[in-house]
This record gives sequence, C-alpha cells and structure tokens, in this order.
Amino acid sequence: MSSGSAGHVARSTVRPHSETNRGTPVRTPSRTFLRTSDGVTIDAVYDPGAVVYDTSRSPAAHPAFVVAHGFTGAVDRPHVRRVARAFARYGAVVTFSFRGHGASGGRSTVGDREVLDLAAAVRWARELGHARVGTVGFSMGGSVVLRHGALYPRQADAVVSVSAPARWYYRGTAPMRRLHWLVTRPEGRVVSRYGLRTRIHHRDWDPVPLSPVEAVPRIAPTPLLIVHGDADGYFPVDHPRMLAAAAADQGELWLEQGMGHAEHAASDELLGRIGEWVVGRAG
Repeated sequence: MSSGSAGHVARSTVRPHSETNRGTPVRTPSRTFLRTSDGVTIDAVYDPGAVVYDTSRSPAAHPAFVVAHGFTGAVDRPHVRRVARAFARYGAVVTFSFRGHGASGGRSTVGDREVLDLAAAVRWARELGHARVGTVGFSMGGSVVLRHGALYPRQADAVVSVSAPARWYYRGTAPMRRLHWLVTRPEGRVVSRYGLRTRIHHRDWDPVPLSPVEAVPRIAPTPLLIVHGDADGYFPVDHPRMLAAAAADQGELWLEQGMGHAEHAASDELLGRIGEWVVGRAG
C-alpha cells in the first residue's frame, strides 16, 4: 500500500458556516465532501448532538467525537449510525467514510493513507467551532486513530482505539486470513469491490507505515483509551496488552468480558462509557 505523510491537511471544500463566527459551533446537521492533503474527497456527516442545545453552558465547551469506522464500513452503514447516535448524547459527532469506502473517492490502503482522511475530519470539526475533539476508531479505524495521534500531535484532545491490531500483517485467526486474501489477491479485491462495496488499492505498502504499537508512545501526553473484547475473533488479547504496555502510565486499557469485534460488538452501555470518558478527558 502507498504511504501517507504527516503533512498539513487541505481545507475542506465546505465553506465555513455562518454560525462558526466567533468560535460558535454549527447547530444544524450537515453533510459535505472534505478534501485530504493528497487530494482525495471524503464523504462526511456532522451531527451537532443533543448537548449543544444546553444553554447553561457555552457550546464551544462541548467536545466533538470524530468516529473512524472499521474496514468495509461507511458513514451510512447502520452500525456506524448507531455509534454516532450513542455519542451524540455527549457531544457533536463527525462521521465519515474512509477512502475507497461508500461515496468517498480513492481506494483503501487498509490503514496507511487513511490517517489523512481522519486528519481532514478532525480539521472539519475544528472549523465547525469545537475547541475539543476526541477521536474514536474501531478495528482498522482503531489503528488509524493511534497513528493519527502520533503523527499529528495535539490535533486530538483524547484518543480511543477499539478492537485495533497492535502489529501489521497478523494472520493468526481465520478472519484475518480471509481479510489478507481480500487485500492481496486480485480476485479478493474484486469480491471486496462488488460484494463489500470497498475498493482496495492494488499496491503494497512502500514504505511500511508506523505500526500501532510503535505509534502509541508518541501519543502522550494526549489521553489514550484502549478497548478490546476478550472474545474478539480477529485479534486476540495479546494485541491490546501490547498496546497498553507501550502506553505505560499514559494510557488506560478496558478489556471487555464477552465482547467480540469492533462496532458490531460494542454495546450501547460500552459506547456510553466511552462517551463519558471522552467528555472527562477532552473537556
């Protein structure tokens, strides 16, 4: 897969909303295409959330959650919308489709250049007037929020990685062996394009991007939460434990009993706890 740089993100194609004047967040839902620093268009949705209408507090005090979905997800998929609704109880929410997914342009690099997509979404949340931003990623998106936290210091005020791998090229489970077939074989990429509506880039990574476990120590002092299920069928519990060890005292690990993989396995109760954690750490 092609490598992504940590350069500045291009300004989004949306014009600043009139309500962003003087740092006041937009209070109406909106949808637009963002443009990344390497020129890919990213389909993004903004939900102001329920709490922005609380007139007892300044709207700018409420955080924005930027949600990074897993591989084959997209902004309109039901499981992504469910996550957005859960976080909207705690702040505004930006969801988007990674490159190669949904209506976004480009092709998926399965976690490499996707860091540029997340950077564009975080930038949009700031443009919309939010002084505090928390990134929450699931599976592939979980690895992306870790790399984003390392490559874009302090762009996020809190980072949550759910069901993420610790290292690249893991093939130790049947689901991951199937995933590698999809990504590396021409016939697998055809199945992914037409069966899963996900367009995958044909090139190998060159160079290999910073791995999640290498990224974790560089995130400090930004608060970091690692969430993983002990019944995850993709990545066993040595992955979150490696990430937590790399974070040392700068991160927290929640090992969830009976939880499977990523958005589909995250209960509403767990999403609520994550929402509260982001509010507490990101203001």
